[in-house]
Amino acid sequence: MYAQMVKTAGSGVKDRDEMSEQEQDFQDRIDRGEKIEPKDWMPDNYRITLIRQIGQHAHSEVVGQLPEGNWITRAPTLERKAILLAKVQDEAGHGLYLYGAAETLGVSRDEITEDLLAGRMKYSSIFNYPTLNWADMGAVGWLVDGAAIINQVALQRTSYGPYARAMVRICKEESFHARQGYHIMMKMASGTPEQKAMAQDALNRLWYPVLMMFGPSDKESVHTAQSMAWKIKMDTNDELRQKFVDQTVQQIEYLGLELPDPNIKWNDETKQYDYSDPDWTEFFDVIKGNGPCNVDRMAARNKAWDDGKWVRDGLMAHAEKKAAAKVAAQ
Repeated sequence: MYAQMVKTAGSGVKDRDEMSEQEQDFQDRIDRGEKIEPKDWMPDNYRITLIRQIGQHAHSEVVGQLPEGNWITRAPTLERKAILLAKVQDEAGHGLYLYGAAETLGVSRDEITEDLLAGRMKYSSIFNYPTLNWADMGAVGWLVDGAAIINQVALQRTSYGPYARAMVRICKEESFHARQGYHIMMKMASGTPEQKAMAQDALNRLWYPVLMMFGPSDKESVHTAQSMAWKIKMDTNDELRQKFVDQTVQQIEYLGLELPDPNIKWNDETKQYDYSDPDWTEFFDVIKGNGPCNVDRMAARNKAWDDGKWVRDGLMAHAEKKAAAKVAAQ
């Protein structure tokens, strides 16, 4: 359904004089900071943009369980196992909140899942990188969830009500995830020389993939301008990336680790850190399905979808039976 909607919709940012009266009234509501609710009128492209963004966000939460779930049985202590298990369960819950928010836009979670499996929808590029050792669990929690918080705190002010409200709880739980990851890194960085080296290696390997999480540079982003106008996004990709760098450099220094980018330097004029851009060729290659773990991630999602068919069929049959009984009773 989502793919069909995209084919029939227009594209590009409209000037006000190109808008219909209904579109102007809608934009006025956005400009006043009002929340748009599911039964409100909205432009087709607004709906499509939200389905794409919320759907990809939901898929990212679910696929994000895979690299961490792989380490639950191998966590070094029972406490670490329990904490990581709780974190993975949270990610599943986040996916459910977001699939529910997408459904308010007239698309089912089955449809957007099928779009993912068919390659019409994506998930965050970061989850196409492997987690090689326990230090990676610290780096993922600290860096990946830290980057997610920077993006999602802003999304609490997004213009679509169900999406904004879902972000409130998600952000609270992501804060726990980031602290969990940073605590692992603190232990590793203050441990043996071998443990500190593992922490440094995890930071070095994941630094640029995490910077890519915010999406392509603003000059390469095809959706940013309209998403900003509709307040679906509150900050540009580059603005969010800069916030992450400014926040994280000081955390790296506190850990006593080396900066993963030799070009990171404080800029007295901008009052921000200068840093090296990621390799955008690598980013687009990963997005196209050529990352280290793309094949494994999609194989896992396809297997889960196929293995769960009998559960979905059973639930649908039960729902239909209940509905028929209700009609008969009337």
